[in-house]
Amino acid sequence: MNNYNKGKAKYILAFMMMALFISVTIGSTTGNIHFNQFYKNLTTDTIPLTTAKMIPAKKNDAISVKDTIPGNLADTTKKTDTLLTTAVVDTFDINVSKDSLDAPVVYHADDSMVLDIPGKKILLYGKESKVKYTDNELTAPGIEFDQRTNLVTAYLRKDSTGKVISFPTFNQGDLKTVSDTIAFNMKSGKGLTKGTYTQQDEMYIYAIRIKKVDSSSFFAYKARFTTCNLDTPHFAFVSKKIKFINKKFAVTGPVHPEFEGVPVPIILPFGIYPLSRGRHSGLIAPTFNANEQFGLSLDGIGYYKVINDNWDVTTRGTIYSYGGYTFNISPRYYKRYRRQGNLSFDYQRFKTNFKGDPDYSTSKTFNIRWSHSLDTKSRPGVSFNANVNAGSSKFNSQVPNNPTRNFSNQLSSSIAYAKIWKDKPYNISINANHSQNTNLGIINVTLPDISFNLNTLYPLRRKELIGSYKWYENLGVALNSNVKSLTYFSDDTAVSELNIGKQIFNNLQWGGNHNVPITLSLPQLGPLQIAPSISYTERWFQQKFTRRWDSTLKKIDTSINKGFYSARDMSFGISMSSRIFGSFTFGKNAKVKAIRHEIRPSLSANYKPDMNGKYFYDTQIDTLKNKGRFNVFDNSLYGAFGEGRFGGLSFNIDNNIQMKVRDKKDTAAEAEKKVTLIDGLNLSGSYNFLADSFQLSTFSVGARSNLFDKISITASAILDPYQVDARGERIDKLIWRKKALTLGRLLGGNISMSTQFQGGDKSKKPKQNNLTGQPYNPSTGMPLDEYQTEAAYISNNPAEFADFSIPWSVSFSYSLRFQRDRKVDYSGYTTNVFQDINWNGTVNLTEKWQLGLNGFYNITQKELGTISVSIARELHCWQMAINVSPVGRYRFFNISISPKSGLLRDIKVNRTRYFYDL
Repeated sequence: MNNYNKGKAKYILAFMMMALFISVTIGSTTGNIHFNQFYKNLTTDTIPLTTAKMIPAKKNDAISVKDTIPGNLADTTKKTDTLLTTAVVDTFDINVSKDSLDAPVVYHADDSMVLDIPGKKILLYGKESKVKYTDNELTAPGIEFDQRTNLVTAYLRKDSTGKVISFPTFNQGDLKTVSDTIAFNMKSGKGLTKGTYTQQDEMYIYAIRIKKVDSSSFFAYKARFTTCNLDTPHFAFVSKKIKFINKKFAVTGPVHPEFEGVPVPIILPFGIYPLSRGRHSGLIAPTFNANEQFGLSLDGIGYYKVINDNWDVTTRGTIYSYGGYTFNISPRYYKRYRRQGNLSFDYQRFKTNFKGDPDYSTSKTFNIRWSHSLDTKSRPGVSFNANVNAGSSKFNSQVPNNPTRNFSNQLSSSIAYAKIWKDKPYNISINANHSQNTNLGIINVTLPDISFNLNTLYPLRRKELIGSYKWYENLGVALNSNVKSLTYFSDDTAVSELNIGKQIFNNLQWGGNHNVPITLSLPQLGPLQIAPSISYTERWFQQKFTRRWDSTLKKIDTSINKGFYSARDMSFGISMSSRIFGSFTFGKNAKVKAIRHEIRPSLSANYKPDMNGKYFYDTQIDTLKNKGRFNVFDNSLYGAFGEGRFGGLSFNIDNNIQMKVRDKKDTAAEAEKKVTLIDGLNLSGSYNFLADSFQLSTFSVGARSNLFDKISITASAILDPYQVDARGERIDKLIWRKKALTLGRLLGGNISMSTQFQGGDKSKKPKQNNLTGQPYNPSTGMPLDEYQTEAAYISNNPAEFADFSIPWSVSFSYSLRFQRDRKVDYSGYTTNVFQDINWNGTVNLTEKWQLGLNGFYNITQKELGTISVSIARELHCWQMAINVSPVGRYRFFNISISPKSGLLRDIKVNRTRYFYDL
């Protein structure tokens, strides 16, 4: 071949390679590479089948032919058919380059594209030029692709003024980066970036160079990481070498913190940092506190262990310099659509003063908390819930640095199981309850408490209903039964010297109550609703309690006869109820348009025979020969029935008052809004025609209102219409003989008021703290732990949870309770009054400073509770809180500076001192 032909062949070969390169690398104008189409075009058989017989083939199948060439050309002597029956596919095979890509490359250029054929490169220009290959997506103002090395390079561009037009960004899976320069190998998936910003959950990372080795991990050189989202962060942790496992954790070499770019001379040899919100086993960092009674402490050091998907456990401990310690273990469990719960066991051992001192003492206390709930989807018709909080009576008073628990003197528990049978009219519930007064050291336990209920049955109804029911077919019968046992004991040896087992046995009580209501629902008669009823009640008692006057010792002796006793009671009645409406309208231009009054009266006639008078008796109660009337079933679980016949009327009147006023916020002429003045004002009582004395019962009065949707008021009282003698005993003389304008003599009642005001946008809802917002973690599905600990922490440290969107807020509540009780020596009655006030307020001094004040005052005992002053400072990514409680029995101060991010929750500067009066 001469030189001319050789040169011509080179140009033809170069043209073919260029066409092949363009068709493979560029594809179409949209940038899609179609390897399958290219391969199909090359392998299509273009030789005409002149001697072959076509065989029909299915769609997308290769064409099958019968070859006319013998299978063995060397053997020509055999007399065989020259047509073979085996069909073969005519194919064309080519070798694919080893450096070819495995997937199409999609590209886009905002401005222009340059194709460098000799250099086998493609250059894309434009503000948002893009290249996408598998799950890798690159966006940059300038991108270069080298086919020979499969290397994609992206870089930033600046305008004529030096301002950056845009930065290269790279996304692969969960990894997203913004860099100055990016170099990425599309074949191996590895890459190198310079001047890179990336984010891992709440962590913001910047590095001079980042080397990506695979889709889940990368290395950073001279990097800083922080939870501050500013380009120049307020604080950061700086390390020369860091390895990141995407969405899992990061590992560093020597690391030190920086504040406002100033390094802090605190260097740690290495660091491990979680980058995901999931559960991870690990150590729990402690905090340092100080306590006047127990000394310095290393508080809350512990370990968190993930056992499996359904279980985890947290262990914590605190060590005090005076020799005391505390220990806590809290396992949790969660099974989706099945059950969830948590258990917490606390143990405290403290030393007071020093060994050898006359007032040296040690104490050991414990507390158990258990919370459990069964998902109703797991077992329809069955529910099981538990909420247990029990322990030593002195436990709460000795919890250090926690005034909320120190003031709590009541513990209670409940465990409840209930079952409803499908398509059956009955159900059962089994309960266990516990109540504990930590001041008195008395623990009451109710176990078991069984209730069986039979829903209303209608025995006279037809099995097949045609039309409506007759009036007598609405006669219904039901059954409500309850049996339970109760005991009490004390864990304080000063109260009882007996061991707990003997106390439980000696104080055990049991009883039962059964009620059979018979009702008849009659059709409404105009505005009246009439309903007759019959009720039968039977009670079981364990003992008879009798009082007798001892004339020798001049005191009351008591005797208890144990056994099985029962008493019964019946009542018959018919009730009538209705609703009455009235309104009064004002002038057209008046601000108040109308007042609407609704009265809901009800009247019932009842008869009750005297079935329990035989259980009442009179006995002398003092040396003046005054007598008191008692029942042998006093002090029983369900109480004794009343004596005497009752045949009279019972009444109840409830009122609701509203008004329509002009709406100032709506400029329309007819704009109105409803304002409730009184939500409810009721009065109830009864009159017994058959009683020989005290025919009129006591009156119950109640009122409730929410004035202007701001002030909530609730009040109730019990009034006695009869006079009393000098000792406070009732006499059969109506009080209206002495005071005409009165409802009666006040026996007891309560009043409570509360209000709250706040500034700012009223439609904006306050921020919700993520510690108490959800019953379980949305990332893991596990229930949140330390409910009460977190609630107490928030209550004691309000500054750390300040809402700066509210410029000011004020809340106030007042409670008054009073009751008339018989004196212990039966010499008369005494009135006990309880009053207390709670208040809370915040005000923003500036956009970044907030001052808060909250407190409690017991008016009855004239004792200040916890009064605390809080100061909060908004520091963007950090928060500063100062809490001081200078007065009261429990006093403390706390200064805390910590990051807001939950990832760095344990990195804080904390100083706490705590004092209390014995």
